[in-house]
Amino acid sequence: MARPASDGGARDSLGRRDSALDAALRPPTFADFAGQRRTVERLRVMVGAARRESRALDHILLHGPPGLGKTSLALILGTEMGKPVRVTSGPVLEKAADLAGLLTSLQDGEILFVDEIHRIPKVVEEFLYSAMEDFRIDILIDQGPNARSVRLDLPRFTLVGATTRTGLLTAPLRSRFTLQSRLDHYSREELGGIVRRAADLLGVRLGEGGAEAVAARCRGTPRVANNLLRFVRDYALERAAGVADAATVAAALELLEIDRHGLDEMDHRLLRALAEKHRGGPVGLGTLGMAVGEDPQTLEEVHEPFLIQEGYLARTPQGRVLTDRGWTLVGIAPPERPGELFGAS
Repeated sequence: MARPASDGGARDSLGRRDSALDAALRPPTFADFAGQRRTVERLRVMVGAARRESRALDHILLHGPPGLGKTSLALILGTEMGKPVRVTSGPVLEKAADLAGLLTSLQDGEILFVDEIHRIPKVVEEFLYSAMEDFRIDILIDQGPNARSVRLDLPRFTLVGATTRTGLLTAPLRSRFTLQSRLDHYSREELGGIVRRAADLLGVRLGEGGAEAVAARCRGTPRVANNLLRFVRDYALERAAGVADAATVAAALELLEIDRHGLDEMDHRLLRALAEKHRGGPVGLGTLGMAVGEDPQTLEEVHEPFLIQEGYLARTPQGRVLTDRGWTLVGIAPPERPGELFGAS
């Protein structure tokens, strides 16, 4: 039986609504942006000076773990400067021609935001050097004996780069950014405010302690908080008459296997494997990956940073080791190792 044509229209409508909600969750101005006080203050200074002198912003590099607001800050810069923001990402710029076409289409003062800028190929990155410093690029036309270099002048644009892996940026590229600012994980108080704002926009009825309960389990990351809040909204509608208080949030996130510390099922498997199979370490990341059935790169980029930040895990030259706090969490007494200390709680 043919599916009614209206189903496609309904899905399109829901998709547009979700996209609109995603956009609405992003703070539109500095005044709406919670947390990252020092970075925001630095950007306010740069924006104020650029507007006073009617010039383009200097180039800016934002770095730090994913989900902390790098894209949101780039879009806010466009709003505050009254200029459009062109958004792209490092892996998309495969050839020098891709970058040249993008740069030549920019207008004076426009902002080019490149996410995951460390993933730009080396041959493409070299074109950025003269573009950022001298606002020009040299491109090669034709091949062989007919080849010739043509210089193209560019408008004075602003490059805002974002990366989660600062160490993978080359020194020549990194040195061309006037401001390099790191974004850190948010406090629970800051996240509580973010959750309450998102709840208003999503139409979630928060009960007593609801915002704080979500903030405590989102690993210090606004993106995670918004994702958890969406599930909490659905759970509250189905199981709690639409009200998300502390108990409802706890029940919803337990269903997702996220405990009161913000640790998920894979976090617990990793810590328990260290304790039970490797006596707390030290053990290599590849061995840990095989022990828990997960890609080592995923463990290093997704799970390790939070576990290390919270003091459950430590990284040593010999490998990963379980700290005292990690032993307490898994509920196992650490083996006696005279003369060795593997991290305080």
